[in-house]
Amino acid sequence: MIGRRTLITAVAAGSASAGLGWAWWQAAAKNSEQPNAPGDLWNLRFERPDGGEVALSNFKGRPLVLNFWATWCPPCVHELPLLDRFYRQFNSHGWEVLGLAVEDNRALVQSFLAKQPVSFTVGLAGIRGITLSRSLGNGQGALPFSVGFNRHGQLSQRKLGVLTLDELRRWVTESS
Repeated sequence: MIGRRTLITAVAAGSASAGLGWAWWQAAAKNSEQPNAPGDLWNLRFERPDGGEVALSNFKGRPLVLNFWATWCPPCVHELPLLDRFYRQFNSHGWEVLGLAVEDNRALVQSFLAKQPVSFTVGLAGIRGITLSRSLGNGQGALPFSVGFNRHGQLSQRKLGVLTLDELRRWVTESS
């Protein structure tokens, strides 16, 4: 029969090992090389909800926050006003924001934007938006997902989940 002290020691050792394993896994994930943008990224074009199209090449040479969102995604809807505030505050400093609506159709996005307009450019990525977000490091294909590009067109930041204004300000500082 195992004594109480032996059992407590075994549980503590197991917990410590699990904790060290978790810490190592987190550090490895954080330090892993971020994927680069697909070679044809800057050649992509997307329809706009209001007609016409948006070309990613129009954003090259300026720092860019590329945000993947959907009208049916509550965290995405929550994040849009923050992205709009960031865009209005930092556009004069060269920053652009492009929101790509994924898995939504034109009518849904138009209706949504009529009720909750944004100042930044919005494109319709459809289902290919999930594929694009995965190629930029969103292994889960979940939303919202945002990536930052520096003025040289290099992927410099990424975030799965709702961004904060402090995180976006850090992106600005780190890309300078």
